[in-house]
Amino acid sequence: MAMEAAEIERLIRDGLPDAQVTMRDLAGDGNHWHATVVSESFRGKSRVQQHQMVYAAIGEPMGGVLHALALQTEIPKA
Repeated sequence: MAMEAAEIERLIRDGLPDAQVTMRDLAGDGNHWHATVVSESFRGKSRVQQHQMVYAAIGEPMGGVLHALALQTEIPKA
């Protein structure tokens, strides 16, 4: 069972309310996603910590229903 892009976005925004999220379906199958997440809350955090924040926001579906997520995190440009 695949997760819809809108559901992934919602989970990320629930956990990181200021996040700007852009989703892209990598394989056209609704199972392999790329997310670009831009959030001020990433400032001062390592790339690993930023990714952990996104995974925590997604929660239980990560590694289960959502098993293929390429992730790019960024801090907003001034």
